[in-house]
Amino acid sequence: MKKSIFGLLILILFANKSFAQTATAAEQEVIQLSKQKWEWMADKNVDKLTPLFDDKSVFVHMGGSWGKIQEINVIKSGGIHYKKADIHEVSVNIIGNTAILLNRITLLAVVGGNEVTNPFMVTEVYIKDNNGWKLGSLSFTKLMVPGQ
Repeated sequence: MKKSIFGLLILILFANKSFAQTATAAEQEVIQLSKQKWEWMADKNVDKLTPLFDDKSVFVHMGGSWGKIQEINVIKSGGIHYKKADIHEVSVNIIGNTAILLNRITLLAVVGGNEVTNPFMVTEVYIKDNNGWKLGSLSFTKLMVPGQ
């Protein structure tokens, strides 16, 4: 009986692994770029962020929306200091030269001098051109989930 249960468990584990999806190289590249972006935002590293953000990029926040120049200025001035993004889940879908990445995060930030923590689903849209991936859109949706 123990052998059959053990055999069944092994079979289930192998079957489960064979159905698990692994990210493609392009998906991994976008996931890594997004992770770096959170670090650069926390470090207020506008020298790295400026070439990453497309000139036509848009940023949607709880308090409004704006383009690349205003986002860079907000980060540089500390108007919003993205101190730490704890990433809980990440997924990415690539459609042609566009990658849509979803991050479920808890964001620790300083906004208007006040430290705040919020749970967000963040949508990032990246477009690939000859120079690599560029961020086209970054949108925050506040989650209303208890315990987050």
